[in-house]
Amino acid sequence: MKSRFQHFKRFIIKAIFVFLIASVGSVILFRWIPVPFTPLMVIRSVEQLSKGEKAIFEHQWKPLNEISNNLAKAVIVSEDQKFIEHFGFDFKAIEKAFEGNQKGKKIKGGSTITQQTAKNVFLWPQRSYIRKGFEMYFTFLIEVFWSKERILEVYLNSIEMGNGIYGAEAAAQHWFRKPAAKLTKYEAASIAAILPNPRKYKAKGSSSYVERRKSWILRQMGYFGPLKFE
Repeated sequence: MKSRFQHFKRFIIKAIFVFLIASVGSVILFRWIPVPFTPLMVIRSVEQLSKGEKAIFEHQWKPLNEISNNLAKAVIVSEDQKFIEHFGFDFKAIEKAFEGNQKGKKIKGGSTITQQTAKNVFLWPQRSYIRKGFEMYFTFLIEVFWSKERILEVYLNSIEMGNGIYGAEAAAQHWFRKPAAKLTKYEAASIAAILPNPRKYKAKGSSSYVERRKSWILRQMGYFGPLKFE
């Protein structure tokens, strides 16, 4: 019995060691190379195929300097206005979300852009305390090893922006038939407005709810001023 326990203990220690090496190594690697695909992209494709549907997968990596600053600003003001200031976590937003959830209100979850990037690139979409714990771990690693510009670049290239549409370039081409570099403020706000549920909402021919979000995002973009990184 003792021998089995020792074997199990050694297995756990080795597994933790391998995980730490692999996780830190992958974060460092993606500091420099484009992320070719994410777990969510694979999951969505499998879901479509399992339903007998054609797998829709549109994704084209673009460096940050080939993505309009309008879109960068639009997602920051709509998703994480303290992105440039915090170290991966907005504790006031988390506290507000927790209090709202306790009261039964349907409000935003409080995840920062760094947290969303960690989830999109390294984890699975389903919510659980286990996934949230891994999300916090990868968020910390990303903030340590990546610059804010790199975090935003990966976020804009990996986030779901429509049914089978991933990243800024694919979204710009899909919704407005133009490259991401040439998105106007209104077009950028239109894309950012659908991020809470990109498979349900539309950037063009939008519902009244999305139109209200567009207007709010455009106002916030005006208040935010120039996009400056530390």
